[in-house]
Amino acid sequence: MKPGKIVCVGRNYAAHAAELGNEIPKFPLVFLKPASSVIGDGENIVYPDFSEEMHHEVELVLRIGKTIKNGSLEEAEAVIDAYTVGLDMTLRDIQSKLKEKGHPWTIAKCFDTSAVIGEFVSAQQYKPNFDEKISLKINGEIRQEAPLSLMLFKPAEIVKYISEKMTLEEGDYIMTGTPAGVGKVEKGDILEAEVENIAKLKVTVV
Repeated sequence: MKPGKIVCVGRNYAAHAAELGNEIPKFPLVFLKPASSVIGDGENIVYPDFSEEMHHEVELVLRIGKTIKNGSLEEAEAVIDAYTVGLDMTLRDIQSKLKEKGHPWTIAKCFDTSAVIGEFVSAQQYKPNFDEKISLKINGEIRQEAPLSLMLFKPAEIVKYISEKMTLEEGDYIMTGTPAGVGKVEKGDILEAEVENIAKLKVTVV
């Protein structure tokens, strides 16, 4: 079942903010992806013909199990019912051009196949201790790798903050940000993403 919405967090790892020349945020930077952007393990990422620079961003993904609005930290923790690995594919050339003009960069994030979501593991089955590594290989070569402990905002903090700005509903996904090492992908590349002890996925860019 596809989510009602996908809420994404930007700049949640200090080194990633630095590599793009951005300030480290004081609170989660939030944007949305539509449900129509979702694909799963084993499917293909389709390179849009209106971009020449698509980047990979590997992320821990949360699933919301119960509607929450203005939740406490404890309530926020309790509504996270599952975890997985995901890819937030980004059209960096489109994003940069739109940012330069002060325009929203929705198109750079919301294209079809831009949200790759792995198989969820329930929070009852496994709860992260944040020593786990998140990683991405392209054609067998490690491109991104970091411990989840480097996240600036942990999942419960993210859910609490988002619930203060909008209602999170059962089945919504939250993509929690990417570590340093983002870069360009090409047609034919095979991407293998993993959050240690939680989930793996493998997709091809076409």
